[in-house]
Order: sequence, then structure tokens, then C-alpha cells
Amino acid sequence: MCVVFRRNYANRSNSAEWILSRRLPVLLSTKIPVAARTSPLSRKQVEEVLAELRLHHPNVDFDVHYIFTTGDLDQKTSLRTMGKSDFFTREIDQQLLQGRARIAIHSAKDLPEPLPEGLAVIAVTRGLTPADALVLREGESLQSLQKGARIATSSERREEAVRKMRSDLTFIDLRGTIAQRIEKLHTGEADGAVIAEAALIRLGLTHLNRVIIPGETVPGQGKLAIVARLDDPLIAELFQCLNR
Repeated sequence: MCVVFRRNYANRSNSAEWILSRRLPVLLSTKIPVAARTSPLSRKQVEEVLAELRLHHPNVDFDVHYIFTTGDLDQKTSLRTMGKSDFFTREIDQQLLQGRARIAIHSAKDLPEPLPEGLAVIAVTRGLTPADALVLREGESLQSLQKGARIATSSERREEAVRKMRSDLTFIDLRGTIAQRIEKLHTGEADGAVIAEAALIRLGLTHLNRVIIPGETVPGQGKLAIVARLDDPLIAELFQCLNR
């Protein structure tokens, strides 16, 4: 339930709303530092989270710091055997633990397991569709792809899902931003690319020719996670509005 600020509270001594309302001026006195990845998709995700929070708390302001993580800088390491590591979150986690940021915003599916000691997920948004999409060149279809056509994906799960649709395709690793992945279709490096449908929606790319891949996806896909320090309960209370 979202915390709503009112002038009158029942049982003020036990009311989380009352406590937060009394502490709100502390939050309003400065911008809340936020850490996130520097990619275009991450920037859209930050906008989405902060816009939703401002519907409930319009006077809270933020100072967003966009950071290159190990996963952003290392474009060669395959993600196929990476597991739930901190490949895309390590430097951002450090910002939180060092007190340089009070919240971090991530794709929920990218969170490491376990989180570093001292951090916790304080909210997970309702998010968008969890589906994956096979993006193809304009005019192509799943049926029109030639035998052995190259499908780009960094996920064994996604590869298996596409194989169930067409078992005669070949697969190559896929890294980079969404724009870089789509560019592989235009350069001929790949004939198709598997991308989360939520990413295409957030980036305004739903005009692209694509096929929705049936089946289950990874937990948290399409949702956004807000992470903070365990010793920052005021921030945790503030973001409960977004927890679904």
C-alpha cells in the first residue's frame, strides 16, 4: 500500500504514514542520489520508476548518476554461463555501499543472487510483459528464414525457445545495447535477434518486425527492481508505493 501524507492520523504513535510524513522534509531538503547503468534502456527504466514515484510524492527530487558497469564495458564475455552474478550491477552496488547513492534501479532479472551484504530489494514494480520477441528484418517471417539462418541471443533458454519454433536455425552470441543488437540484422551479421519485449516497448521500438516467442521466461523479466541499503529504512518506506 502506498504511503499517503495527510494532516490527520489515527493512532499517530504507531502510524508509518505519520512517521514518514514527519521525516519527509529531510528527503525534500536535498536531491536523492540514484545509481543506474548508462545504457539507453536503463535510462528509460529510471524515468519510468521516478515518474511513477512522483505520482505519489511529487515534491521528492532525484540526482541520477549513470555508471558503466563491468557488463557494459566487457562486450566479449558470453552471458550463457554467467548465472546470477553481479556482472551488470557490481559498480552500482559499490555506489550504494559507499553511500554515494541511496537507491539503484535495475532490471529485476539482472539482480545477482545473493545481493551483496548490506543491500536489499525495497520494491519491484508491476512492470511490463515478460515475453521475449524474435526481431527480424522487415518483410521476413519465421517461416521465410532460410535453413541455418543465424539467430543472435546470449541466453541458452532463449535459444531453446526458438529451437522449439524452428529446429533448423543456428545461433550466435549477442551482446551490446538494444540498438547494437538490432544493427546486427542490418549488417547481415545475424538474421534475427531475441530481445525482451519490455525493452522494445520502453525504447519505442514496437514498430519493428518481430515474433513473440511462446513459453515462460526468467523470473522478473519486464519488471524493475529498486535496491537500497538495509540501514536506510526511510528510503525503503518511500518506495513501498511502487512495490507490486
